[in-house]
Amino acid sequence: MDQISLSGVTAVGHHGVFDFERRNGQPFVVDAVLHLDFGPAAASDDVLDTAHYGEVAECIRTWITGEPLNLIEALAVRIAEDVLLRFPVAAVDITVHKPKAPIEVEFGDVSVSVRRTRQDQR
Repeated sequence: MDQISLSGVTAVGHHGVFDFERRNGQPFVVDAVLHLDFGPAAASDDVLDTAHYGEVAECIRTWITGEPLNLIEALAVRIAEDVLLRFPVAAVDITVHKPKAPIEVEFGDVSVSVRRTRQDQR
């Protein structure tokens, strides 16, 4: 499978289990790896025959800024499932980073990752 990688899609969201997270919001960063066959796009040289990464980025941003969820695990799964529904990909890997998570120890990042395939949707 060929791959399109989209790293660092960033927006402010209001996800989290604490009231202050939902009230104040915080940055979320999403990375996506789209698995697909470039054959049709290479033959036609037409963006309609691939997963348009600009549209994928908009999809991701919409989920980050959308309805608050408690868990970044839930956010990652919803993004992955939506990408599979909207774009011609065989599989997608989504990583959601929450760099400002309310953790009481010093840390660099916290993230969750999911992989969903077209077969998972059947």
